[in-house]
Amino acid sequence: MKIWFLTGSQGLYGEDTLRQVAEQSRRIAEELNDALPVEVVWMPVLTSAGAIRRLCLEANSDDEVIGLVAWMHTFSPAKMWIAGLDALRKPLVHLHTQANRELPWSSIDMDFMNLNQAAHGDREFGYMQTRLGVARKTIAGHVSDPSVAARIGTWARAAAGRAEVASLKLARFGDNMRDVAVTEGDKVEAQITFGVSVNTYGVNELVEAVDATADADVTALVKEYEELYKVAPELRAGGDRHDSLRYAARIELGLRGFLDAGGFKAFTTNFEDLGGLRQLPGLAVQRLMADGYGFGGEGDWKTSVLLRTLKKMAEGLPGGTSFMEDYTYHLTPGEELILGAHMLEVCPSIAGGTASCEIHPLGIGGREDPVRLVFDAAPGPAVVVGLADMGERFRLVANEIDVVAPLEPLPRLPVARAVWRPQPDLRTSTESWLTAGGPHHTVLSAAVGAEELTDLSDMLGVELVLIDADTTSRSLAKELRWNQAYYRLARGF
Repeated sequence: MKIWFLTGSQGLYGEDTLRQVAEQSRRIAEELNDALPVEVVWMPVLTSAGAIRRLCLEANSDDEVIGLVAWMHTFSPAKMWIAGLDALRKPLVHLHTQANRELPWSSIDMDFMNLNQAAHGDREFGYMQTRLGVARKTIAGHVSDPSVAARIGTWARAAAGRAEVASLKLARFGDNMRDVAVTEGDKVEAQITFGVSVNTYGVNELVEAVDATADADVTALVKEYEELYKVAPELRAGGDRHDSLRYAARIELGLRGFLDAGGFKAFTTNFEDLGGLRQLPGLAVQRLMADGYGFGGEGDWKTSVLLRTLKKMAEGLPGGTSFMEDYTYHLTPGEELILGAHMLEVCPSIAGGTASCEIHPLGIGGREDPVRLVFDAAPGPAVVVGLADMGERFRLVANEIDVVAPLEPLPRLPVARAVWRPQPDLRTSTESWLTAGGPHHTVLSAAVGAEELTDLSDMLGVELVLIDADTTSRSLAKELRWNQAYYRLARGF
């Protein structure tokens, strides 16, 4: 992944000044390259409309380029940028900075002023971006300020997520759960909006891959389980349920092989459509999520897409990211909490310690008892976010939360789980979520947060409803009404 660093100027200044512009802009690009999670590539200084347009078209066609950072070092007449900005289809940051941090008060002269004109050169550029309606992130400050690089880094992670979803392939094994509304959605509109390709495959195609798995590979994977997790005695070699663990390993190997062969980075399953599978995939799904795959239960492809996107954005960051579902509440006044879980499929990347590999009855799906990892999520700040199809557009609904340790042990709850305190409080959070039509399946991430989600939604042109410490039910209801009017007008007739 690469970000191109663009510098604007004009030929009026002459070769000597333009050489200094190039030297200074190259140093800034190098400083950003050292600070960001992706490679920053300096591009030659732009001084003509033709060069600007050609570069923007090249960026569009280069799959390695996830976005551009633009800075007007001197005064770059913005009419030169019209054709290029109009053609640009990659995310853009307008960096409002300058080469020097301090003014050289005792020596400043007109030569210095002519060379350092970003203070008004960027205003010319900002005007044209606004006039054209260009979606971008504007960041002001010197690049030596860690907060500037951090904000560009946040944007870069969102750009990586946007690039990922634009080429994402998702495999649905079976359809979604019968009669459920929120897991439905317009796959054609999703491909138009996000770029993701969502298609269905018969479960028995997966079964064939599972059944074809070599016994030696199964044995090796079971050994890996025993090294990584606290495996229940009945699942270990010689235990009376060891065959169930071997079959769980067989599912993982078959599923992983099917996905990799087809270039899929996200998938769904459905307990109502298991074909010849002996178990509902639990352990396999959890481990695939830990390796970065997107997943949605009950055929929920939208949440699977969202999970893979956030996984990509979170690469290299501390904290995990998982499929999640709000399950039940602790409603003691002053101690209100949400207990989130799922039947089996919670990613161990959010675990607060070593997961336990166990087997228990499921009571749903009509198959053998499935193997799964059981753990409590690590405490700390996080966000839960869901993707809903509102009919005429997609809506992201997010809530900032604080994951906490369970108030008491949960010895009889045989699934992975997270307990959290939603902001600003449970009543406002849940009322706001319900009013916004947020889904019951979500992605919980302790790695990415509100700023990354805001940047991503801006890049995709998708509505984001954020519930945070400042939210009130009244303000959110107003925001939803304003958003409804805006997005309907923005779509046109």
